Amino acid sequence: MTLCSFCGKSQSEVKKIIAGPGVYICDSCVTVCKTIIDKEVKTPVAESKPAFNLKKPSEIKAVLDDYVIGQDHAKKVLSVAVYNHYKRLNFDAGNLSKEVAAVSSEFSDVEVEKSNILLVGPTGSGKTLLARSLARILDVPFAISDATTLTEAGYVGEDVENVVLRLLQNANYDVKRAECGIIYIDEIDKIRRSTGNVSITRDVSGEGVQQALLKILEGTVCNVPPQGGRKHPNQEYVQINTSNILFICGGAFIGLDEIIKKRAGQRSLGFHANPEDHELKPVEIMTKIAPEDLVSFGMIPEFIGRLPVISVLDQLQVEDLSKILLRTKNAIVKQYSKLFAIDGVRLRITPDAIKAIALKAIELKTGARALRAIIEQLMLEVMYEIPQRTDISEVVIDAAVVAGKRKPTLKRISKSETNKNAA
Repeated sequence: MTLCSFCGKSQSEVKKIIAGPGVYICDSCVTVCKTIIDKEVKTPVAESKPAFNLKKPSEIKAVLDDYVIGQDHAKKVLSVAVYNHYKRLNFDAGNLSKEVAAVSSEFSDVEVEKSNILLVGPTGSGKTLLARSLARILDVPFAISDATTLTEAGYVGEDVENVVLRLLQNANYDVKRAECGIIYIDEIDKIRRSTGNVSITRDVSGEGVQQALLKILEGTVCNVPPQGGRKHPNQEYVQINTSNILFICGGAFIGLDEIIKKRAGQRSLGFHANPEDHELKPVEIMTKIAPEDLVSFGMIPEFIGRLPVISVLDQLQVEDLSKILLRTKNAIVKQYSKLFAIDGVRLRITPDAIKAIALKAIELKTGARALRAIIEQLMLEVMYEIPQRTDISEVVIDAAVVAGKRKPTLKRISKSETNKNAA
C-alpha cells in the first residue's frame, strides 16, 4: 500500500499521491507546504514601477478648469509639463503600447531629464490649488512643505529631507509610490539670498537652504528618518530616490516686478529704442520674467537652473473672484448653501452681493483666500441663530449686508406651509 511520507494517509484517503525518489507526498501536504512557503519565504520579485493615470494635456487642463478659475496660460504650462513628466515615467516602466515602446530602439541612449516647475504669482492666485489638483488628477502622492521652516542640516528648524518625509507619509510609507509623487514647496521666495546685508554669520535659512535643496530637486537618494525629527548616527533610515519626484515651487516674489521693469528699461535705452518697451502695463510686467531677474531677486543660479519650467499666475480680477464664489467644483457659496440646506433653510446671495464680496477681497489684497473669511464674517450671526429656529425658510444677503449697512434678511415660513408640514 502506498502511503504519504508526510501525513501517512493512504491512496484511498487523498485525491493524488506524487511519487519521488523513495518518498511519496499527497496533494493535501503539497497545499500545506505551499501555504508555509508563501507566508515565511519572500521570493525575490522583479521590481515594478507603478502605472499612472496618464491624461493628455487638454484633458488635464479641462479638469483643472473645474477647480481653478482663470490662469489659462499657467494651466497649459502645467498640463504639458506634468504630461511629459509622467509620460516619461510610464515609458521607463514599460507601461506603454508596443508601438510606442518600439521608439526605445531608436532613442535607447537618450535620457529625458525631469523638468521641475516654478509658479510665480500673488498670494491667493491658486498656486497651491493647482499643484494639489494635479496630484488628484494623476492619483499620485502629494505633499506640501513651507520653505520658511527649512534650515541647513544641524541648525534649529527642519532639514530639507523633511519635505520628502511628508510625501512618504502621505504614500502610506510605500517607497515606490512616493518616488513618483509630487512635492509642492510654498513660499520659495522667502529663502532668497540676503545679498544686501554683510554678515559674518551663515545664511542658514536663505542661500543655505537653496544649496541644500539642489541635490533633492535634481535627483538623489535621501536618507529619511521614518518618524521625522533630527538625524542621529544610530537612527534607522528609509532611502528614497528623488529622481522621479516632480517638484513644484511657488512664491509671490514681491518686488520682482520692479527688477523686471528696471531690466526692461535698461534694454530699451538708445536712439533706436521703442519708448513703449519700458512702459509695460502691470499685467504685462511679470510675463517678461527671465532667469536673470530671479537671480537678481536673490535666488542662486544653480537653484533656478533646476526649475526650468516657469509659469506666471495673473492677479485675480473681480470677475475671477465672482466665478470662484459660484462656479468652481467646491465653490464657497455651494458649501455654505449645503450647510444651510442641512438645517432646512435656503441661502440666497444676490448678484450685487457677490460682486461686493469680490471687490472687498481685492481691497484686502490676499486674493481668493479672503473670500472665505469675508463670507464667514457675514454668516456668523445667521449661522448662530438658524439652528435654534424652525420658522425660517430663506436667508437673503445683498450688497447692503456686505457693506455692513444692515443684517441679512430672514424670511419666515408661511402659515400655509406650516399647516401643511404639521399635517
